[in-house]
Amino acid sequence: MLSELPPAAAATFTVKVQRQDSRDSAAYFEAFTVARAPAQNIISVLLAIAEKSTNSEGKKTTPVVWDCNCLEEVCGSCTMVINGRVRQSCSAMVADILKDPEAQNTITLQPMSKFPVVRDLWVDRSRMFENLKRLQAWVPIDGIHNLGAGPKETPDHQTERYDISRCMTCGCCLEACPQFTKDNAFVGAQAIAQAMYFNSHPTGATLKADRLDVLMAEGGVSDCGNAQNCVKVCPKEIPLTEAIAKAGRQLTVHAVKKMFEMK
Repeated sequence: MLSELPPAAAATFTVKVQRQDSRDSAAYFEAFTVARAPAQNIISVLLAIAEKSTNSEGKKTTPVVWDCNCLEEVCGSCTMVINGRVRQSCSAMVADILKDPEAQNTITLQPMSKFPVVRDLWVDRSRMFENLKRLQAWVPIDGIHNLGAGPKETPDHQTERYDISRCMTCGCCLEACPQFTKDNAFVGAQAIAQAMYFNSHPTGATLKADRLDVLMAEGGVSDCGNAQNCVKVCPKEIPLTEAIAKAGRQLTVHAVKKMFEMK
């Protein structure tokens, strides 16, 4: 049974949305007044705004555009900046956000700044997926015929890889990273961690040298400034800094091997 709102809670709150009508148009803010409700998350707030499409001034406006899918913090598509903090809007609860005295009964929604805006809160995250392609973040297979039993793994090894496998390509780590910008080649913590995931897979390791070649080039591990913001904002608490450190160790060994191969 849903709990009732506390008596002191205001009946309504203000939502300021950073809007942008197209990729090339200027951004602007528009305010909306939303009624409080039990168990209210940011997605439900956006749905309430879309239902009325009327701003705080009582003027009709276009529905706010955002991206979402699973609504249970699995798909990663609903990432946005909420009151200055990048996070998943499906798991961002209104009651928790408004508890902060600095919020002053107002929630500000902005799109991620490190990706091109398509419209309003919807951004183009295709760069993340292109980086995964660059790193060949997959397990190669040799046809579909029966190859017999796969390699055995220890429970400890499985647990270590599972921690990284929870990545949902949401972009939180990249939004918080000072080294990841719109106009550079840095692949970021998410892609580096996925490279380590597949390098540690018995079959995925077939492409280990190719992945390390990419991570050794421009935009690779050397571009990381060790700010460690990525691990602080990751909604899945993935050990991203540990994965980056592991990548650095693998690259050192890889570089020495290549040096001797050249002689």
